[in-house]
Amino acid sequence: MTIKERVQNLRKLMKAKGIDAYIIPSADDHQSEYVAEHFKCRQWISGFTGSAGTVVVTLDEAGLWTDGRYFIQAEKQLRNSEIKLFKMGEPEVPTYMEFIKNSLHYGNTVGFDGKLFSHSDYLKMNKLFSRKGIKINTDYDLIDKLWVDRPSIPKGDVFIHDLKFAGKPRTEKLNEIRKEMKDKGADVYLLTQLDDIAWLYNLRGSDVPINPVFYSYTVIFEDAAHLFIDETKLTDSARDELKHDGITLHDYEDVGKFLKELKKERVVLLDGDKTSEWLYKSMPAGIEIIDEPNISTMIKAVRNEIEIKNYRNCQVRDGVAMVKFLYWLKKNVGKEKITEIDAEDKLEEYRRQGENFLELSFDTICAYMDHAAMMHYKAQRETQYEIKDSGFLLIDSGAHYLDGTTDITRTFVLGNISDEMRRDFTLVLKANIALSSVKFLYGATGSNLDVLARKPIWEYGLDYKCGTGHGVGYCLNVHELPQRFSPVPNFIKLEKGMIITNEPGIYLEGKYGIRTENDMLVIEDEKTEFGQFMRFEPITYCPIDLDGVDVNMLTQEEKGWLNSYHKKVYELLSPYLNTDEKEFLKKETREI
Repeated sequence: MTIKERVQNLRKLMKAKGIDAYIIPSADDHQSEYVAEHFKCRQWISGFTGSAGTVVVTLDEAGLWTDGRYFIQAEKQLRNSEIKLFKMGEPEVPTYMEFIKNSLHYGNTVGFDGKLFSHSDYLKMNKLFSRKGIKINTDYDLIDKLWVDRPSIPKGDVFIHDLKFAGKPRTEKLNEIRKEMKDKGADVYLLTQLDDIAWLYNLRGSDVPINPVFYSYTVIFEDAAHLFIDETKLTDSARDELKHDGITLHDYEDVGKFLKELKKERVVLLDGDKTSEWLYKSMPAGIEIIDEPNISTMIKAVRNEIEIKNYRNCQVRDGVAMVKFLYWLKKNVGKEKITEIDAEDKLEEYRRQGENFLELSFDTICAYMDHAAMMHYKAQRETQYEIKDSGFLLIDSGAHYLDGTTDITRTFVLGNISDEMRRDFTLVLKANIALSSVKFLYGATGSNLDVLARKPIWEYGLDYKCGTGHGVGYCLNVHELPQRFSPVPNFIKLEKGMIITNEPGIYLEGKYGIRTENDMLVIEDEKTEFGQFMRFEPITYCPIDLDGVDVNMLTQEEKGWLNSYHKKVYELLSPYLNTDEKEFLKKETREI
């Protein structure tokens, strides 16, 4: 079926069920960012392959809402379909909820699959739509009735994340959770977030590509823990360890039935932003619910000492792979045919040689020249570019290792560049240094500091339509809550032991894209009578291409920071390189 035919067939089902508008999100039953093929309903109905977006189909219109990372990509992929692009965050662009409210009339019905929407989103819609007499129906997964060859829910293997990597046994983590539950007055904790469950039980899986998680739920009591999972996924050792530690196993599909049987005098702690409306409605009417952010998410975000030590080691291995790749690239570009896919495959090859490699942490963005203006570009064989010995090549990549997860972006100068390109490259570097080198008082959040990275870029009338950084998982999701750098207000204090990316950029449609990204560790600085000061330690080790830098635009302090960073890169990586690679790295990290 074409996209138009899929939308038309959906409308026929909507009419049969008395639904006037139907919403298809990007999420799975756990409100995940990245999902298994089974849950890619929004992609199936629209043809848009980005990781974020929502489709709304009414009886006479269809729209896709996505953010600034995907505007260029979405415009291309929606071409020749009737689905209109709504650019989220742009002036006078309604949200999808506002669009529905304005499009429907009193007595009309909005439909969606209640497993795919959080309870919080349901409450927002109910408040907005009820004012206009619009009803909500959460009973139907209409896409399932149309998607005849829909993949099944995956059954990837689940294995133990060894204590030498995890740093803390699951029983200790459960005790931390129970202490927080007690402090909040709850005796039941419902957890649906996949990476939190994997972290809590020291398990890793393979259900979701590029995310070592597995489909499951857990319900924790003061004296018991229940894990809802397809047991065939578990290795024998994992099953034995869980039972030894007092975790009772149930079938994945039985979680709704289990919740229905909770006693009404129970007090349930859950995160309404992560708990589906279907699960919420599964609990007995009248049961007391405490709706707060997942307590496991905050505990997980602060790395223990073993995790930090391991993280540093995996970053060195990742940096070695990056330098070997860069040496290969600069040695061969212009002398042999290298496409975007050739380059990303070569980088993966070097990463796979590293100890404890598990898989890539996200789909590599290998984008030459104007392709890099699409922030989340994915090279396709039919449309990829051949990489020439001129201009910019942007590569945003990373890997999951058993001892950490990496996320790095470098923009490489492959030959002649214009003065404008050199200026913009240097502005992005200045933005990265500004955030990397800040000393701040404890209590600051990522939204307090985000402006530091934007200031050098704003001064030239430029900006980037995304956040400046996000938390990074530990052999877990590369995008991890709750910390982030973003102009959108958040209230999460930057704590010692958190990992966060620093990735400002400039993206000019039809011309080029530039991004420089390091992972950073939050550490303590001095303590004075005014309080505890904090700073960031970059723990990504890879040269920043000096061929793109206009040295005259840098202050003495910025030059000092860059020279110090490059000195550390050389010291850490050179012992693992051969003679030619070592000489190459010495040149790439030369003092300016």
